[in-house]
Amino acid sequence: MKALSIPDVLAEVAVLVKPHFGKGRTADYIPQLATVPGTKFGMAVRTVDGGEHVIGDADEGFSVQSITKVFALGLALNRLGDETWTRVGKEPSGTPFNHLSLLEAEQGVPRNPFINAGALAVTDILMDVTKDPAALVRDFAGFLCDERLEIDPTVAASELANAWQNRAIASLMRGKGTLHHDPESVVAAYCRQCALTMSCRQLARAFLPLAAGGFSPVAQETVFPERLTRRLNALLLTCGIYDSVGNFAYRVGLPSKSGVGGGVVSVIPGKAVVAVWSPELDRFGTSVVGTAALEAFSQITNCSVL
Repeated sequence: MKALSIPDVLAEVAVLVKPHFGKGRTADYIPQLATVPGTKFGMAVRTVDGGEHVIGDADEGFSVQSITKVFALGLALNRLGDETWTRVGKEPSGTPFNHLSLLEAEQGVPRNPFINAGALAVTDILMDVTKDPAALVRDFAGFLCDERLEIDPTVAASELANAWQNRAIASLMRGKGTLHHDPESVVAAYCRQCALTMSCRQLARAFLPLAAGGFSPVAQETVFPERLTRRLNALLLTCGIYDSVGNFAYRVGLPSKSGVGGGVVSVIPGKAVVAVWSPELDRFGTSVVGTAALEAFSQITNCSVL
């Protein structure tokens, strides 16, 4: 039987995910995100050889939230190398992304850079090299997708006004010496970073170096050393979906990162990046429809790395 083309696969996925709408809920703890219609759905595929395919709302910008943690970590590792790992670990947490008790038990050192505590540590590291780490992340992501990007000030303000858990995490880490800067400044910078607006098409382009051994076909230059690219993908596979990472790996089998804005990005090493957006989340903070879409895509194309 002839293999389906990527546009045919996307069309089939769009049909297969329809029963999953209405099974989740938007991130209402950030009021601005709760206003986004749950019926939104977009998907984009960018291949390492230059192919680009989209369906649905793939060109509509949305708040990418925790997906920005990957850009921030890449910047920190490019600048500081392995010194980054003196401030944050590399292990799955097994707890929610904003959990406190494990952080306290482990003396303020976050398990990995993708939970909120780890992301705050990375923001703190970037504050050593710039006064505005959110702008640095924005510009880096824009460079990777070759477009000018913006941080949504309304989303940032909404998030900061309700960031009590992150303030508690940052204060605990400052008390343990993991953070070196004022906790409120770190939280404010992190909230601005998370309010970055991107589309599925832009995300697929921006993550392409992780599928191409560190080389960006969009920027036409090497962004990450190949060794760092492998390590980033390993972290995405083991830590990118928080405390549901095992279930996600079982269903999708690709290095991935989710955000509570409803975006999920998956890397197919050596081949492509797949980005999907649908705002309704499961209880772990990952898009219900997005996970179903990536599962269907992985099964149809047999692209799982596992």
